[in-house]
Amino acid sequence: MLQESMNQPWLADHIQRKAKEHNFTMSCDNLTGSLLRLLISTKPNCKALELGTGAGYSTTWLLDGMDHDSLLITVESEEKYINIAKEVILDRRVDFRVTDGVDFIKEHLDQKFDLIFADTWPGKFYLLDEVLGMLKPNGLYIIDDLNPQPNWPEGHGDKVHKLIEALDQKEDFHILKLDWSTGIMILTKK
Repeated sequence: MLQESMNQPWLADHIQRKAKEHNFTMSCDNLTGSLLRLLISTKPNCKALELGTGAGYSTTWLLDGMDHDSLLITVESEEKYINIAKEVILDRRVDFRVTDGVDFIKEHLDQKFDLIFADTWPGKFYLLDEVLGMLKPNGLYIIDDLNPQPNWPEGHGDKVHKLIEALDQKEDFHILKLDWSTGIMILTKK
């Protein structure tokens, strides 16, 4: 299969093992990771934002696609999870921030990013317009987990449906919906 031949970043397995030891099960899958790597590789000398570092699995994919002059700011509120990433990923291109996503967004509204991967509630289910406003022209906004997942709490499907409807109304963005992997949307400013 195609997914079996995917070249994972060299730190990905180590991150997965550590995440499992800490019972962290919310990492992106390899398909999403490979898409993130490809998309960020089209943005040389970029400034990227990841909302929801988790244990750092998607971070490894983003770093694997970044050039040496790019910067990734990655935000996670759970110190025990981001510490996994900080322990394993020793890369000058990543800036780990241990803070609440809401606080980070509100404090950095004036910053602009070439790519934003929103993999947590802030920037995805709330403060959406604020985060979209943090994109540079032609910047990419990426979200995943839009298809039903076995770990969704009751009522979460309704929130996802409302999010997709809200994004569909964004006339100043080109929108791509992928019924692939865990369900992905990519928006880029017109």
